[in-house]
Amino acid sequence: MIKIYGMPSCPDCAVLKPQIEGNPNYEFIDIGENVRNLHAFLDLRDNEPEFASCAKEGRIGIPCFILEDGRITLVPEEAGLSSSPVKASCTITGEGC
Repeated sequence: MIKIYGMPSCPDCAVLKPQIEGNPNYEFIDIGENVRNLHAFLDLRDNEPEFASCAKEGRIGIPCFILEDGRITLVPEEAGLSSSPVKASCTITGEGC
């Protein structure tokens, strides 16, 4: 199963929801739903090298995909999904959202 960390209010995440609806191969984890989800995502973001560019650019790092083999990616296509046609790139300042 591919895990997706994101938030429904993020435009880049929202475009994924219809693509995975009813598909048991994907699990969407809303990081705003409860503190455990947020903590799990922050642990990844703060410790994994895949997020280095996010920190430099002030991006949050969602959507984030944990592939079945454990690899982490921020690229929807690597998880078998399509990106948003308009890149929102949510930032900590709220730009792009």
